[in-house]
Formats: sequence, structure tokens, C-alpha cells
Amino acid sequence: MLGRWAFVILLLVGVVGAVWFGLPEAHKKITEGDVVENFKLPDLQGKLHSMPKGEVVLLNFWATWCPPCRQEMPSMIALSKKYESQGLKVIAVSVDRDATALKNFVDEYKIPFLVLNDADSSVSSGYGVFRYPETFLIDREGRVQAHMLGAVDWMLPQIQDGIENLLKGKALAQAK
Repeated sequence: MLGRWAFVILLLVGVVGAVWFGLPEAHKKITEGDVVENFKLPDLQGKLHSMPKGEVVLLNFWATWCPPCRQEMPSMIALSKKYESQGLKVIAVSVDRDATALKNFVDEYKIPFLVLNDADSSVSSGYGVFRYPETFLIDREGRVQAHMLGAVDWMLPQIQDGIENLLKGKALAQAK
């Protein structure tokens, strides 16, 4: 009897070990100072887009079903309108699986910037994103200058100062 239990326990340990070592490696979370990973994602018309090169980018991961995402969207739209002509590219990557809900949301909010769909969360997981919204401010060299969790009021003066510094080619910590 004791031999059977020992066999069962060894078998369980073997199965658990095989499953554990068979799991894929976790993605490295993108943090401040890292060079961003490139990606290809479709817009609402199905056209594929990549991460712009040589641009200041606000890369926001969000979802229509996320209350904080809805909360921050009006200020992100205002920020985009204010700085688009100066070179800021806002890219909103939605993890929604329901394309109709996503399109309705974009129409309702009259979102003027690029909205991409990451329905299988492959890009967001590659960036280490699992809470929404999460935003990366990226400089012209493709380096993450700031990583923000949660809803942000994009029209706060300190946020705008940081955006202006990036647009001038300065680091976020540098004064005007």
C-alpha cells in the first residue's frame, strides 16, 4: 500500500514538473529606459500599423469595458488635439475582442487619433501590460521615458510640460 502511494506521489510530481517546465517564458515587462518592441496591429479598417519611428509617441493600452479608460479618454483626446501639430502621435491599443463595441466607442467619443485592435492581447502581453489603462510615453529614439498605470488627466500642466520636453528632444526630467 505504501508503495502505491509513493508511486502516485512521484507520478504527480513528475506531471507537475513537466507542466511547469513546459510553460512558455513570461515576457519581460517594458520599463522606463527600455527600447520599445515593434508590433503590427490592425486599425478599425483592418490596415496593419507598426510603431512609428523617430516620433514622440503616447502608447495607451485600454478597453471599452474599462471605467478608468473611459474616464481618461476625453483628456487624451484634448492632448492629442493640442500637440498633434507639434508631432505627438497618440496610439490607443484596445484589447477589446468585440470589434463592433470598439467601433461604436470610437465613434461615440470621436477619437481623432490612431486606434489599433489587439484582440488576442499578444502585443499588450509583450509589453507586460495586464491592467488597464497603461500608458508609455516614448521619445524619438524609441525609448520609454515614462510608464503610467491607471487613468491620467493628460491636461495637467506637469504632464503637458513633460510632453513639450519630449517634443523638444529633451528628457522628461530636464527643465524647459
